Amino acid sequence: MKRVVVTGVGAIALAGIGFSQLGQLLKIGGVAVAIKQFGPQMNSAINRISNHKDTYATTTKVVPILTVGIGASHAIGGAQIMGPRNKVDQVVAVAQPDAELFGHEVRVKALIPVSSKDVIQDIKRVDGVGVSGIVDIKL
Repeated sequence: MKRVVVTGVGAIALAGIGFSQLGQLLKIGGVAVAIKQFGPQMNSAINRISNHKDTYATTTKVVPILTVGIGASHAIGGAQIMGPRNKVDQVVAVAQPDAELFGHEVRVKALIPVSSKDVIQDIKRVDGVGVSGIVDIKL
């Protein structure tokens, strides 16, 4: 009987910890889903406010921004990328590595269009493509 009670208490404690992390995971996963689902509409909105019309030479699309941390990456928003259509089609995400300089006084971030969502092992940059807009999603 003691073993059942201890196991039950342990499961409840883990569930309490897990629910707060689950909420964070749902927010992160929700960003990726929102970008995938509504990316074309977001792209059109950015094109409208920037007065840009896609051509074969210069086209745009919205992809998730993946932060690059120690041992993990998370979708934190979206980025509109711009470049030649054949290059833009290769991009699946924008990696956002960051670093601190002068202790914690200055933080620098890079936005790198990449051809793989595995931004932990290897950032596969797509040259010729740049970031032309940012999508902030309020969670």
